[in-house]
Amino acid sequence: MADSQPRGPFRLITVNTAPERAKKLIGRLAEALKDRYTIIHVDNCEKVEEVEAKVKEYQPEVLFCASMWTAEQAAEIISTAKRLRPGIKTHAIPYGLQVERGPDAIVDYLVENVPKLLDEPVEQ
Repeated sequence: MADSQPRGPFRLITVNTAPERAKKLIGRLAEALKDRYTIIHVDNCEKVEEVEAKVKEYQPEVLFCASMWTAEQAAEIISTAKRLRPGIKTHAIPYGLQVERGPDAIVDYLVENVPKLLDEPVEQ
């Protein structure tokens, strides 16, 4: 018999210069996946410099970089998170996706990709 309990909770930090948009989009993601996962958006970093303090404070299981960050910025954000929280699951939304295709495309993208991320074994 399948386990009917959602997996988690997964505490999530977003790195997004538009915190209200991040909160709304993650709310839609959490709602779409609530039968499979419990995702709690604990905070957002508006600047790359905030990542270290917030990862230390919240010890999240997951961190997402929004689509406004370049590949270089996302790599810096992700390496900071992994250095402070080994095993954290991270994902960078493709650069420009929000601008090119809008918020619905972000939610669709996350609903498609987040289960793969959350179901992969934790790296040690």
